Order: sequence, then structure tokens, then C-alpha cells
Amino acid sequence: MFTDMKEALTAEALELTPLDSDQSSTASLVVARHARGKDDLASLLGALGLPCGEADLVRLLPHPTTPDDTPTGAPMPVNAFTATAASMLKNGDSPEHVRNTLGLSESELAEAVKHADLPTPAPDTDDSTTDPEAGAPVSDDTADTDGIEALLSWAENHPAASIRNRAARVRSDLVELTERRAADTAQRQAEERVAKAKAELEAAQKQLRAMKAGGRTATAVQHATPLAPAPTSTGKRTKEELAAIRTWARANSHQVADRGTPAKAVLDAYDAAHRTTNLAEAS
Repeated sequence: MFTDMKEALTAEALELTPLDSDQSSTASLVVARHARGKDDLASLLGALGLPCGEADLVRLLPHPTTPDDTPTGAPMPVNAFTATAASMLKNGDSPEHVRNTLGLSESELAEAVKHADLPTPAPDTDDSTTDPEAGAPVSDDTADTDGIEALLSWAENHPAASIRNRAARVRSDLVELTERRAADTAQRQAEERVAKAKAELEAAQKQLRAMKAGGRTATAVQHATPLAPAPTSTGKRTKEELAAIRTWARANSHQVADRGTPAKAVLDAYDAAHRTTNLAEAS
């Protein structure tokens, strides 16, 4: 309070800078937190030159402190803001959702839970939560997504234009990041399919080369080993037949002399091989 009239007149002549919308909204919220009821809120706003229309009062009504005029022994919420949170909790909203939507602090949330007659939420001690219906652990990604969405919803409905604009920018960035992640995932999956197809093609080409090499070897051996005439009905083998048997034996890893009749085991093996070949050709 001024004691000098000259100083008082000088201060009164100072030009006041009008508040912008954000400053006005912040000042109204601070005033509402200290008001006690609708009439008190309207009086305080009018005295400070802040908007005090019906729409402004409705927006700020959850914040004023409710006067304690209830009978002794009947508990009453500290203020209408807490009462709103307690009502949401009773309707089944999760404490996390209520806190993010209303912008509650930990102490305010605990007070709302107390007035809603609900057990106080225990602090998170695990990296995951449990789905009450399926009983399976829910990853932190789902909880984080719900929290981000609730925070964005709160910001998009905030009375301050700067908060709403920031929420719009954040949501746009989230959409862009989601699309980029989807594109990167699709590209990685396509690269994996291409790599798998290349590996299968290389394996098929290797198998084909092996088959071709095996066919050429069999053809070379067949041409290198002349077909010997079938043994005569008398059981004796001609010189030409014995020469063919020796050639066949050497080609099939049998040891035979340069002259004479090969061992009986070699003759039997030769006859068995040619009987199989003749049967295959006949079929």
C-alpha cells in the first residue's frame, strides 16, 4: 500500500500490458484452485479482470475448493476436482487414465482413490502388467501406448492453444514414425525372402550340376567298357569274352591278370552285372 500520494498517482498512471489467452487461462486456473464455490470464483475472476462468463465458470468448476458444510462424520471430497476423479474411478476408469486425463499429481490421485473407497494403487514393481481376463502378461508397449494416447487426448483438449498445437505436432510425428517403421519392416521382410530364394536357387543349381556330372561319368564308363558277348551254351568263354571280362573287372576295381581266366568271383560278378543290365534294358 502506498503511503505517498505522489507515488500512488504515478503507479496508477502506469500502462498495463493485457494478458494473452495462455496467460489468462493460466491465471484463471490458479484463481480457481483457491476459490470456494461458484460465487466465490466469479467474484475473484471479476476482481482480477479475468473472463468470468458462464462458459468460463463451467470450465473452471472442477477446480474450486468445495466448502465443508456437511454434517460431522460424513466425509466430503476436498474439492470438486477430486470428486470428479473419484467419480471416474467408480465408473471403472483406471487410475492411470484418470490421472492422465485430469492432470492429477500422485497425491491428488491417492486422495481421489481414498474418496472413491478403492484400494490405493500399488507402485509398479514389474516390467509387465497382467491382463485380468486372459491372465497373460501384457507388454510395456501396450501400457506405454495407452498412456501416450491418454496424454495426447488431454493435451488436445487443453484450454491453452500452445498445448493443443504441441499435441497436434506430436501426433503428426507419431503418425510419420509409424509409417516409417511399417515401411522398414516390409523392406526387411522382402530382403529376407529374396535371400531365401537365392539360397534355394543356388542349392538347386548345385544339385543340377551334380546330376549332369554323374550322367557324363556313367556315359563315359559305358563307352569305355565294350559289351561282351553272352557266354556260350557250352560254358566256355572265348578269348574275346575273357578280354572283355578283364577290361570290365579293372574298370570296377577288380584285380585280374593280363592273361588267363579270371577268378570265379570276378566271373560271377561280371555275369551278375550284365544280367541286371539286360533286365533293365528289357523292361
